[in-house]
Amino acid sequence: MNHTANARSWVEHANGHSDFPLQNLPMGIFSRPGEAKRCGVAIGDAILDLEAVLAAGLFDGAAKAAVEATRGGALNAFFALGRSARVALRERLQALLGEHSEHQSALKPALIPASDCQLHVPAQIGDYTDFYVGIEHAKNVGKLFRPDNPLLPNYKYVPIGYHGRASTIRPSGTDVRRPKGQTLPAGHTEPSFGPCARLDYELELGIWIGQGNDMGQAIPVGDAAEHVAGLCLLNDWSARDIQAWEYQPLGPFLSKSFITTISPWVVTAEALEPFRCAQPARPEGDPQPLSYLLDKRDQAAGAYDIELEVLLLTQRMREQGVAPHRLTLSNTRSMYWTVAQLVAHHSVNGCQLQPGDLFGSGTLSGATPGSFGSLLEITEGGKLPVELASGEVRKFLEDGDEIILRARCTRDGVASIGFGECRGTVIAAN
Repeated sequence: MNHTANARSWVEHANGHSDFPLQNLPMGIFSRPGEAKRCGVAIGDAILDLEAVLAAGLFDGAAKAAVEATRGGALNAFFALGRSARVALRERLQALLGEHSEHQSALKPALIPASDCQLHVPAQIGDYTDFYVGIEHAKNVGKLFRPDNPLLPNYKYVPIGYHGRASTIRPSGTDVRRPKGQTLPAGHTEPSFGPCARLDYELELGIWIGQGNDMGQAIPVGDAAEHVAGLCLLNDWSARDIQAWEYQPLGPFLSKSFITTISPWVVTAEALEPFRCAQPARPEGDPQPLSYLLDKRDQAAGAYDIELEVLLLTQRMREQGVAPHRLTLSNTRSMYWTVAQLVAHHSVNGCQLQPGDLFGSGTLSGATPGSFGSLLEITEGGKLPVELASGEVRKFLEDGDEIILRARCTRDGVASIGFGECRGTVIAAN
């Protein structure tokens, strides 16, 4: 896969790039003003227009078929082709963009500054499921409401999830309008209606489904990784006061469905391969996964080692030129279940997964302060305000606040890669 640290590109700004060196090559959908959406690959600070490279006659065989499947402004058909198509395209792109490429002059016109482009949701999302597999987050939140029993009995047996709203998933940079809804004010017996007062972020991993399954046919856990096209960042914006009133007995609804923000680049499973690791051993006394969720290979190398970061930039900080304040530094190793286990569980009842479906991991908090993936945890439900470098304090998000998610993969002897940013700025309710 040519994922060595010393592989270089003739695209000079890609070499040592914090997110998009030659070893990454994530897929996405972009457009330029007045032009239709098309597929591109991030390389350094630029986007390689795949249709332009195709028109130049630089793809053939499986790589050509893969690029042809990206036409139409969505990656669903490309996802449906599976791993072999991704590998063929990746290998050809690394040859074309490598420092010894013979096609530099032909490729340069297809290389567009990313700053000149608008990025879009990379696929038509048929269904969106949000899981709850960050066990530290589950414990932290559980303690707020059930100090003596933070985790319910099913948590360590079942990958908990709920069906989210696909229609309001938006790419990084989309404004987040403060939602309205019913809340039950403290000390009251009847709800009131109005703008959310306890708006929060949730730091999550987004999981893109590649090849799906036929209805009624479960995906075995040992095969499930083959059904994952790649990953992104995901911010599951949450209206905590609306959520507190509505979530029993069926779970989140309007408190979550107003917007979900994702980073626009799909970091492929192949680019992430060097950063796989063993699933952390379960604590002594925890039950082993049931047989349909247990695979030795998945336990040995089915987790990811990805550093996750959340930054907050307020309106005052922008005006003062103050750098964003780091709220969270966490890691995907806090996932109690692997991505393959999520796919296997989702399909075990015969549910059909389709190319372009999206999963959210659930909030990925660490075990210690500074690693909590939501303000609900950081402030203990609003009891402990966060003090910012600007002199401001926050219990929950205010209008003008911008949340920035970032992710990095690092390992000795391997080139580091990133995900790009996932941003959203809160604006006032209508």
